[in-house]
Amino acid sequence: MSLQSGLDALKEKRYQEAVELLEQFCRNCAEHDSSDYLSAQMWLMKAYQATGEIEKAKALCQKLIMSENPQARSWAEQASKSLRQTPSNASQKAGRAATTGMKLAMGGVGGSLALASGVTMTLLFGMVLALGLSLVFILGSDNPLQGLAIAIGITLVFNIAAFFLSPFLMDLTQGWLYQTRWVELAEVEALSPETAKVIRQVCEQKKLKTPRLGIINDQNPTAFTYGSLPNSARLVVSQGLFTYLDDDEIATVYAHELGHIVHWDFAVMTVASTLVQICYLIYSTARRFGRGGGDSKIKDAMQTAALVAYVFYVIGTYLLLYLSRTREYFADHFAAESTGNPNGLSRALVKIAYGILEEGSRTQEPSRLIEGTRALGIYDHKAAASTGTAYRIASDTQKIGRVFLWDMFNPWGRWMELNSTHPLTGKRVRALSNYAEQLGLPTEFDMGRVIGEGKSLNKSRLYGNFFLDVVLYGAETIGFFVGLVIGVILWSNSPNTGLVLGAPLIGLGIGILIKALVMFPDYKQAPETDILTLMSDPYASPLRGQPAKLEGQLIGRGDAGYKFGSDLKIQDRSGMLYLHYASRFGPIGNFLFGMKRVQSLIGEQVGAVGWFRRGVAPWMDLIQLQSENGTVVNSYHRFWSFILGGGSIILGVVLTMFLSSR
Repeated sequence: MSLQSGLDALKEKRYQEAVELLEQFCRNCAEHDSSDYLSAQMWLMKAYQATGEIEKAKALCQKLIMSENPQARSWAEQASKSLRQTPSNASQKAGRAATTGMKLAMGGVGGSLALASGVTMTLLFGMVLALGLSLVFILGSDNPLQGLAIAIGITLVFNIAAFFLSPFLMDLTQGWLYQTRWVELAEVEALSPETAKVIRQVCEQKKLKTPRLGIINDQNPTAFTYGSLPNSARLVVSQGLFTYLDDDEIATVYAHELGHIVHWDFAVMTVASTLVQICYLIYSTARRFGRGGGDSKIKDAMQTAALVAYVFYVIGTYLLLYLSRTREYFADHFAAESTGNPNGLSRALVKIAYGILEEGSRTQEPSRLIEGTRALGIYDHKAAASTGTAYRIASDTQKIGRVFLWDMFNPWGRWMELNSTHPLTGKRVRALSNYAEQLGLPTEFDMGRVIGEGKSLNKSRLYGNFFLDVVLYGAETIGFFVGLVIGVILWSNSPNTGLVLGAPLIGLGIGILIKALVMFPDYKQAPETDILTLMSDPYASPLRGQPAKLEGQLIGRGDAGYKFGSDLKIQDRSGMLYLHYASRFGPIGNFLFGMKRVQSLIGEQVGAVGWFRRGVAPWMDLIQLQSENGTVVNSYHRFWSFILGGGSIILGVVLTMFLSSR
């Protein structure tokens, strides 16, 4: 695709065509320092302006301002002046409070921070104490588990040292991995005047030193904080935050991160994670003692203690995740109170998702920054696809709000959230809308309408499918044990030992096949649709595949940091979605496909057929890809399910017949 064809389309005012041609040229251009590439970027910015995609134009302009080419940099600085005066195609902003510092009731959102921290710490301390005492009483000697005591002591010393040294170690890794640049408050003020005002105000009110401020030269918008004590905290953001967010929205993000500092979040989380580590250490030690020789009663008791310790470790892990989610809610609440602008933070969360999606569409590899700071960042990038897709094309906030239905009403959302460090976006936006209402403000997203629509959803379909799907997740295990029980019952009435061995295998195979039929239903009549429509489905499931056909362009790999990844990203006019590929030859086939074929497919316009699924991140299990030039790629997600299921049944029948004949 030539640069000239894109320029011709732009001159003839075929703006949408110009965007597509110039985007494709930029993706295919290997030399990003070449004059042709920079020209394409500049004209692409103009094309974005002409199509009303102002956020994209601003993001591209900011990139050009950071260019090492002085001519491109000068041109972008001039162009940015006109962009500031150009409205985006998003709806008008909801307002903010005239004053800051008003107390806002959380209305049960996130519970009580002190209670959550206190209960979590108490339970974790209690678990560790109970496990320690139980091991002492089990051994009943004058010198019980000296090795365990030493190990726990070393763990405590290590974690205390890590607590105080980790900020300096993270400074080093930040500089090495992301080239973090430490800046003064004056530089932040030049980029966002309101942010500097918020930092000064919060630090003065809470009697804190100004955090050490860092900026990472990466256009993926994110922000995070770390440290050991509030007065030694670091607050780091990416350059993308200033690209995609407006001044007041940037200030709310900084206020959110300041909330983590004020609440001592990193200190509390460090102590809590240390206790969880000790639970695991006790489990591994008790298990090792339980395997040794000696008194069988002590061995049995140690094995029991190991089991209890492991249960405590699992419970502790989920308590830690719950505490992390609670602290996100309270940091949002702090930002709303300290800025008087909960709508600004709602917009910021949605725009961050949009920015992550946009940057992902411009690169063939997922961002190392976003992947590496997932737990630290203000936003879980796994949830960005649905929210960012809606913001990308929505001309009104109702369309954006509808993608939050899954977050708030689908039981799979609650299930998935249990394993997440961040609350689902829809729940955070709903809480922020509640704060806006308390301040007497119109809300940025009409969550009342969204909640009303959610209440009208078919509950039997939502929960009936969910409970059935949970059972189906364990269909193989259930089939195996049902087969075992049936085999034992039949064996008790017959001398055929083959029943005991064959029936469980038959049950296992039947379970695999039933699960496969639900996960991968018939796709011959798969409807043609778009990505936003799929993401707006409140009934979507991670197990129950939804057949669909998409038309779009392959824009890169979906495997983070994996050069030969086999997964792909497809983009249509409404959004971006990950495609999961499966070779009939298993992992080796996936590797060879990623190594030999993926690169040649990137940039191609394709038709894709697959099964759509929705978790925290939505994706599609690929069935077939067909490019415009006739290339066909087949994917085999059902293949191994049918092979394993059918093979297990055949083996079970053969065993039963063979042993019965003896």
